[in-house]
Amino acid sequence: MRITNGMVQRHVLSDMNAASARMIASQGKIASGKEISKPSDDPFAAARSLALRESIGGIRQHQRNVDDARGWQDAAESALARITDGVQRARELLTQGATDTVDAGARAAIAHEIDELIAGIKENANTKYGGQYVFSGTRTDQPAYTDATGDVYQGDSGIVAREVGPGISLGINQIATSFLGGGQASGDNKLLHVLRDVSDHLKANDGAALRGGDLKRFEAALEQVIDARAVNGARSNRLEAASSRLAELEQSTLTQISDVEDADIAKALIDFNSQQAGYQAALRAGANIVQSSLMDFLR
Repeated sequence: MRITNGMVQRHVLSDMNAASARMIASQGKIASGKEISKPSDDPFAAARSLALRESIGGIRQHQRNVDDARGWQDAAESALARITDGVQRARELLTQGATDTVDAGARAAIAHEIDELIAGIKENANTKYGGQYVFSGTRTDQPAYTDATGDVYQGDSGIVAREVGPGISLGINQIATSFLGGGQASGDNKLLHVLRDVSDHLKANDGAALRGGDLKRFEAALEQVIDARAVNGARSNRLEAASSRLAELEQSTLTQISDVEDADIAKALIDFNSQQAGYQAALRAGANIVQSSLMDFLR
């Protein structure tokens, strides 16, 4: 096959265009700091990058869920701490009212303070986080207790949960009735029931009842409040561990994304300089070929 000047020129131009494209690609890596700018640069790396970025999205959503759950737990713990303070004060009052030296007037005054403590305990049981009642089960739009319904629990026994990892769901709520109960009508011997009985016995000046069953029942009811705080504390610890794990996983995944996407700038600079030298050499060679062809034509 006869090699014509046109064929040589087209071949030279093709080589120059290819060299220019490689040089521009290296220049793009240096400017962007990225190894790939479009999927066609490296389809496998692009797919890997996409999968890792989707993973990051999931990790960050789980971290938001954990943060929300921790906020819920903090609100519940604050309420339980205040309830515990109220119960401790009620214990002091019960012990005081049960003594033989206290008269009917003093017991009536103690009963009034007990009633105020009951109101405060129920108010704390209606604590909200993010506009939701934290002790009402899944009926988060309803207070656990209302004035209109007395000590009757208004929530349900449903579990409020948050997904804190792939396939890992954690219940974050406590049910008020599990440690406060439903008052005298329920006969459950939980805190509200016991405190109402204590108040009645104080008003009736019934020291024997106070010294007899009330003290023992009260201690059992107090243990249920303490147990609720222990459960809340254990959940908080688990959420803290989950948060740390997610932070480590996010950092590890970001490192993997960097390994896939980020360009080796030093290598890209070396490549660019080499390609630039090659391109300039191709330009000179092309100019010589075109000049020779022109001289041959003129002869």
